[in-house]
Amino acid sequence: MECFSCSQLKFSITKSTTHPCLTPLVSNKPFHTKIEYFRLRVKNPCPYMFFFSFFLPPVFVCIFWQHDWVVYTKQGDDLTQEDEAVVVANYHYTGATTNIHPLLSGLVNYAHPVKFQGFDIAEERNIHYQMSSFNESVGLGYIKTQCIEFVNYNKRQMSRIYPKGARVESSNYMPQIFWNAGCQMVSLNFQTPDLGMQLNQGKFEYNASCGYLLKPDFMRRPDRIFDPFSESPVDGVIAATCSVKVISGQFLSDKRIGTYVEVDMYGLPTDTIRKEHRTRVVPNNGLNPVYNEEAFIFRKVVLPDLAVLRIAVYDENSKMIGQRILPLDGLQAGYRHVSLRTEGNFPLSLPTVFCYIELKTYVPDGLGDLVDALSAPLQYLSQAEKRAEALKSMGIEENDISDVPVGGKKKVPTTPTGDKNMKLGPDLSSIPKIDGELLKSDKAFMKLLKKQSKDLESLKKKHTKDKEMMQKSHCTLVDKMVSRHDKDKLTQEKNLEKAIKKKGESNCSDLKVETENRVKSLVNDHKGKVREVVSSQTKEWSSMITRHSAEISEYLEQHIYQQCDTLKKLMIQQHEEQLKLLEMMHDRETKETKSQQAKQSMEMVKSVNQDKSCKNKAEKDRRVREVQSNNTKKFVEERKRLAMKQEREKEQLKKQQDEDLEVLRKSNEKLIEQQRQEAQEAKLAIKPEAVV
Repeated sequence: MECFSCSQLKFSITKSTTHPCLTPLVSNKPFHTKIEYFRLRVKNPCPYMFFFSFFLPPVFVCIFWQHDWVVYTKQGDDLTQEDEAVVVANYHYTGATTNIHPLLSGLVNYAHPVKFQGFDIAEERNIHYQMSSFNESVGLGYIKTQCIEFVNYNKRQMSRIYPKGARVESSNYMPQIFWNAGCQMVSLNFQTPDLGMQLNQGKFEYNASCGYLLKPDFMRRPDRIFDPFSESPVDGVIAATCSVKVISGQFLSDKRIGTYVEVDMYGLPTDTIRKEHRTRVVPNNGLNPVYNEEAFIFRKVVLPDLAVLRIAVYDENSKMIGQRILPLDGLQAGYRHVSLRTEGNFPLSLPTVFCYIELKTYVPDGLGDLVDALSAPLQYLSQAEKRAEALKSMGIEENDISDVPVGGKKKVPTTPTGDKNMKLGPDLSSIPKIDGELLKSDKAFMKLLKKQSKDLESLKKKHTKDKEMMQKSHCTLVDKMVSRHDKDKLTQEKNLEKAIKKKGESNCSDLKVETENRVKSLVNDHKGKVREVVSSQTKEWSSMITRHSAEISEYLEQHIYQQCDTLKKLMIQQHEEQLKLLEMMHDRETKETKSQQAKQSMEMVKSVNQDKSCKNKAEKDRRVREVQSNNTKKFVEERKRLAMKQEREKEQLKKQQDEDLEVLRKSNEKLIEQQRQEAQEAKLAIKPEAVV
């Protein structure tokens, strides 16, 4: 039972007709019957139509039906009315239906309908021509609970699925789920052109619309196990990646309406993607809307043989304009005009969708580099070839190099799977530590020190200038006082000399005494004024010195703060560079781990294929699946441990950086406190001074 099947209401068969899939069901040799014309027509079709056809001698078509027939044949020898009457009189039918022609009933012996009693009983009987019918609800129950047994059952014999009686509105279920289980006859309500019917008509439109589709190999071979709910690629089937870029539409409608396109995928549950990929609405253009959307990517199609692509066009009110169902295994890549069909799958003359279809082999994450290397091996030379080319570029020929034995290499585990305390990957010791003294030799810090030294020197020059100006003013004032005092004293002495010359020395004794008293009084007054001036100048000078010292202390304190801020910024920059370096090391370590894991997986699969203890291919396939499954789990755990280890290293580095910042903060506080103490000592060490 290797075919999905559907049928048509009317069809004709011409000369020498046979069907290779159905021939073994009849005899060991194909029938070749010369028929000029053959047609079967149904009167009063039932809502539930169940089709399956065989070629039989003399090439009648056997169809399971619930109503009357009218069969027309044209052949060399026909039964006479008397012979037919004899056959009808001698015919006794004890089935549930008595309204059937005996000749037609005699042909129905190639598929024996039986009540389904269980998969184990059917397997025990193993009668291939027995067929069982399932209500859609019962079939879904078996698929949900015993899907693998259902698939194996359909490998041996036929099953028929029909709609449940509750579908009084003649709606249809999704036939894809039963096709996934290998059911041969999936019956639908043909009078309802819904999505299920569209999938049925679109799927069986393939293979020249002959009504038969060959099931995939793994759904026919008894030594293969297939789970319709599998999310991993089936053994022997290459998963695909389908990309559909909707570019434009042509003649979608003669009205000025908005349109959009939906692209869906139907197949296995893991492949089915609905209502996710749709273009934007192009308003007021039903003639030639241009969508030019980004490609809709169906990244992983596990089973392309059972998948179909649905392209549907809707107007802005979500009313369908046209649709098309395309089996993925018959899809052609490239730029394509997809002709649309109506809801009833009748061709539309003009409406098309212009799109670009791209089909690729699915490549799992992390194996892109490997696939690139396999697709272009010349671009990925081995290390030995690269070294040979490097030696050749230096003038060393291949003949000058001797062959030497290569020692065996010890295998190093890619991740710490054996010894949990084993350290692999980057170590924090490989990251340079930050030293405060090294930070002080940084260009930015040296530039700041140079600027601060220049500012301090400028301040000291200003202070020196202020001292010189005050010293000059003080000296000038004292010099003026001394000069005035000397002048007054000299005046008194000259007056005394004039009096002595005029009156004589003997007559000027009183004047002499008076003059001496005046001179003494003048000297005493001068000394008092000098002391006052010196005291005032001392206060002024001391105040200036104190102010200068305070300004210098303030400058130095500001410089210390600036230095501390600069050191902190430099340390933060160094910390950021450390984190970047650690992230680069982690990325390199992660890439190396992924590469080693891929290499290890390939080596293990290769060793399984070369294992002579595996006697058959099925066992090898099982071993390979087991190895791949175990590798997947192991590699995931290894990557988790690697991520945890890298996170611990980040936390350790951040902790070390916080400690460095704390040490720098304490050092800065110590410098600031030391500067304050020096400023206080300098303030206390100031003594009153004067410049005379």
